[in-house]
Formats: sequence, structure tokens, C-alpha cells
Amino acid sequence: MSVVHRLTEGWLVDHLSFINQCGYEICDSFACPAGVTHCTSVTSTEDCHSISTFAATPSSSSGPPYAPGDAIETEGKRAKMRYVFREEFFDISKPHIAAAPEEQLCQGCPEVSLTDRKIFFLVFFLILQRRKRKCVFNQGELDALEYHSKVRKLIWEGTLHLVQEGLKSGFLHHATAKLSCGKNNVPQRVVCGLAELCEMAKQFPAVNESHHQAARVLEEDTSSAEQDLLSCVIENSSNRAKIIVLMGQKYLVPPKSSFLLSDISCLQPLLNYKKKYGVIVIDPPWENKSVKRSNRYSHLSSWQIKQIPVPALAAANCLVVTWVTNRQKHLRFVKDELYPHWSVKTLAEWHWVKITTAGEFVLPLDSLHKKPYEVLVLGRVQGDVKEALRKSEGVLPIPEHQLIVSIPCSLHSHKPPLAAVLAEFIKPDVECLELFARNLQPGWTSWGNEVLKFQHIDYFTLLQNE
Repeated sequence: MSVVHRLTEGWLVDHLSFINQCGYEICDSFACPAGVTHCTSVTSTEDCHSISTFAATPSSSSGPPYAPGDAIETEGKRAKMRYVFREEFFDISKPHIAAAPEEQLCQGCPEVSLTDRKIFFLVFFLILQRRKRKCVFNQGELDALEYHSKVRKLIWEGTLHLVQEGLKSGFLHHATAKLSCGKNNVPQRVVCGLAELCEMAKQFPAVNESHHQAARVLEEDTSSAEQDLLSCVIENSSNRAKIIVLMGQKYLVPPKSSFLLSDISCLQPLLNYKKKYGVIVIDPPWENKSVKRSNRYSHLSSWQIKQIPVPALAAANCLVVTWVTNRQKHLRFVKDELYPHWSVKTLAEWHWVKITTAGEFVLPLDSLHKKPYEVLVLGRVQGDVKEALRKSEGVLPIPEHQLIVSIPCSLHSHKPPLAAVLAEFIKPDVECLELFARNLQPGWTSWGNEVLKFQHIDYFTLLQNE
């Protein structure tokens, strides 16, 4: 299970364990003949599914010791291969910025109650720091300080209790000196231009929707062009992972998962899929100054985010969860504009708290620049009262505040899994959707212009044959 400990304050979550429990096992096919660049798998065995290939071109990826398609035979049988996510991406043994000794979570366990006096001195100290830089707080920073003063005690106390449980069980452990081998430097080939591909797809000839299938199942001996991959939802309905090749890059698709690779201007295939979702998780690319400066990924305006057809995708009583940055402007927008626009009633604010393997905050809790936590706003779609009551039978009400505490992935925007923590608040058979996803998970439909980003095979390691 990805949930290591469950307390009244929230959950201690093992993100890496969740990924590796997604079932990244495949049955390897015999090798393609030398020089053949468009090769699909041989017929699968009884419970082993083949590798599906899309627009297969010679991959630039060096990949693991045995690349998919290589010949691996064990006593006349096809070998099963298991991939695991590279654990060095979760080796966060030290804080990004160390807190002062008296502010550290588990060193001396300072008094956790935050009185008005402490809040006053905190704000006074921060103002002095700003004056040293000869500038004053703007309204956004004042709003952020006020919000932080309200949630600080909840975050400190809850994280402390969860970390203590993690240390007792051995899941967390005090930092030990390690030699850095630089393994978590991602090769440039992983930057594979999925967003650019979605932009290119707009130049493809228009597809006649009356003759177009809503979904395409990854089958044996299947090959297709990028145009087909981008024009409908792709399903892996089998019990094993599959590998697709897109623009010469290999991606792992977990079992029982589906995805649509497109941008916000090409959402129609998701609507054509005609599924209604009981859970919708949204991680919008929020607009901010640092994103504009870095040009790391595209961002959307508030107006564009409001155009996402959540009401058309949501089932009755759908649980909507939106990731929000620590800018109060975005939090107010979600609660006061976005959710009402979608007929969603705000129920709770949760926090994802990022810690090291030793249980320290990755950033000082009272840092002016960045906080070691992010916000999730939870709400439910409002509609027919009787239908909503029927849908909510047997599930717990959403608590007003919970913490999801985890060691974060060092890869930018790789959010922790929510499936396990939401399980007690939803029925087990509901359809789940993630919007603006960057990875896939079993039992979920995922959409985004980088939906396969963290499925790239170079993020995984091949274990010994089973």
C-alpha cells in the first residue's frame, strides 16, 4: 500500500511504493530482425500481453540492459520483465534549505501551539527582513502571511505526529552521509516534446467524427501513426503493462489504464469517450511570474481553466480535487469563481507536506519564498439531492482538513498519488479522471499534453527476469 500510516491528522504516503505497485510487468517478445524498424510483438502467452508499438522508429534511448523487443528466453518460455521507478528520484535525504535548529520538526520538538504572540513576532521578523531589502510587502504577500498563520499549527502538529510514526516504524530514518553519484540527472533524451507533438497535431487533417472510434484498445500486433494516438482515448485493458513507442521514445503504460494525449483545444475525444467520473483530480498549469520567466511549461489563464468541461465529465456527486499553488489569488479563484462556475461546492482544504527521508521539512515552514506544502481544494458537484444522497451512501464525509505527508519526487510537478487517500470517501467502483496529468495509474483515465511524461522508460529500471 502507498499509505504507510493513517492518523486522524492525515496520511504518511510512500509515493515510490505506489508507482512500483502499479504492475509494470511485461512479457518480452523475441527480438526484431536486425535493421527492422517497424516491429510489433509476437502473439502473447496465456496471461502475458504483448508490447504494442506506435509509429515505431529507431529509439534514441539507450534504455535498460534489455530493451523491449530484445530476445530473452528462459527454458523455452518468454521472460517476464518487471520495471521499477528509479529510486534515486526519491532520495531526498536533506532539506533543500535547512531550517534553523529551533524550527526543525524533529530536533527538540519545540512547543507546537502557535499563540497570537508568536504570530506577531513571526510577522514582525519577516517585516524586518523585508526592510533590509528596502521593500515592503505587497497585498499578495500579506494575504499569504495571513493564510500561513492560520494553517501553520495544523501543519506543524499533524506532520510531527505522522513523522514520529514513520520514524518508529522505520519508514523514515535519520539522515546518513551518502556519496552523491549524480544518478538523478535525467538524460536530455527524456525531454521528448509531448507538448510540441500536441501542437503539431493541430495541423493533422480533420477526422470525421461520425467514422471515428471514441477509444482504441492496445492490442497485440498493433501499430499506428501519431495521428491515431492523438485522436482518441487509448486504453490498456489488459492485466499487464505495455510499451508504446512514440516519436522514437518508449513509454510504459500500466494495466487497466487509459489516456488521451492532447491539449486543452482538443478535448473532444475525452467527451466522445462518454464516461462519467466520480472523481476528477485537476492540476492546472497556473500562471505566475516564475513560470513565465523559466518558460518551463505552458500556463493557462483563469479564463481558460474555467472552460474545462468538468460538468460534462462529472457524475452525480462527483468529488473534485484541485491542486493550488500557495498564491492566495489562485486559492480564492478556485473557491469563489471556478467551483461555483462548475456547480461544485467547496468542502475542504487539505495540504500536501513535503519531507525528507529523515522527516524534516524540505523547506523551512516559515520560509518567505516557498513553503514546504501545497494546497488541495476538495468539493462535490451539486445536483439532484436524491441522487447525491444515493451516491454518498456508505462513504465517509470529507473532513475539513487533512495532511498528505510524503517524500517528494525530485522531478518537477510529480504529484503524490491520491487514489489510496481518497478511497474511504468514494465508492470502490467509481470512474476516476485526472486532468493535466503527467503520469498514468491503473483504474484511472488521464488527460494532458504531457500525460506520458513520467511514463518514459528512462525513468524506470529493469529488474532481473522473473
